[in-house]
Amino acid sequence: MRVIGLAVVLVVMFLAPLAAEAQSAGKTARIGILRFGPVESPEEQARQSTGLFWQAMKDLGWVYGQNIVVDRRYGESLDQLRAAAADLVRLKVDVLLCTSAGFAKLLQLETRTIPIVVVGSGGDLVAAGLVANLARPGGNLTGVQIRNDDLVPKRLEFLKALVPNLSRVAFLQEDVFTRSVVPQIVAQYEEQAATAARTLGLKIHRVIVHRADELPAAFRDMTDTRDQGLLVLTTPFINVHLKEIVALAAKHGIVAVYEHEGFVRAGGLMSYGGNTREYRRRSAALVDKILRGAKPGDLPIEQPTKFDLVINMKTAKALRLPIPQTFLLQADKVIE
Repeated sequence: MRVIGLAVVLVVMFLAPLAAEAQSAGKTARIGILRFGPVESPEEQARQSTGLFWQAMKDLGWVYGQNIVVDRRYGESLDQLRAAAADLVRLKVDVLLCTSAGFAKLLQLETRTIPIVVVGSGGDLVAAGLVANLARPGGNLTGVQIRNDDLVPKRLEFLKALVPNLSRVAFLQEDVFTRSVVPQIVAQYEEQAATAARTLGLKIHRVIVHRADELPAAFRDMTDTRDQGLLVLTTPFINVHLKEIVALAAKHGIVAVYEHEGFVRAGGLMSYGGNTREYRRRSAALVDKILRGAKPGDLPIEQPTKFDLVINMKTAKALRLPIPQTFLLQADKVIE
């Protein structure tokens, strides 16, 4: 009996992955993605198809361009993004993907039936009114949230550690669409920044841009007011202009801390945020479950368990900023 039982277990274990592969191979899934910015070139879209999220999807049996078809829609203003969201819904895709609570809000205004997966929202999805609670979201939305507002105190502590006489920190925000669509998230971020600043004896200088061409003037304003540090509220708009922001911070000699590693790889000084590989892998797992029949409202909102401090030593040298060995020992990655 024991031998027969073991044989049955082995057969089941062998057939289970084959069944999963057959299921994904027999179905072509259609995914809609809402993005900020101008329409990207085919080469850029192809480059994205090799990213961490799509690698994780491939491991789960979903191969980009084979049994996964992707429709992308773009916008550079609130009106354009609303139209893009509506267009994606008209396509009747299987899953809608987005990277922020603001995007999720626009998509949810257009559909309460098509599943929405948020890949690494920086804001609180409950506070934004997008889900009932983290354990059972309800409705048509699930995903991974990083809660970057909760990480503000630690980011300011890192700035203080590198700039001992730090007294003024600029807080860069945008009013392109995030502030008007999910003001609750901006308010939470500002509250965390104000509380942490009081504790650390800092003054926060809020700088808000309404268009991309206002970024150079925003950094001149930081210089005029003698801001020594920079905190950035990362949104899809900010991500599109990541390289320009990093270059302006370097030009004006401002010590900046960012929310994710992409800024540091582009030449930013340091970042502290959720581990990118972890939350994209977990987001892919949620999409996989939905494509195999799970309801998004039954899938708990996930949150990162690993947070990375990343430092760019080349940028530190350019800023003539000594990095203490004790600080380097805290880093998860050091880019030389």
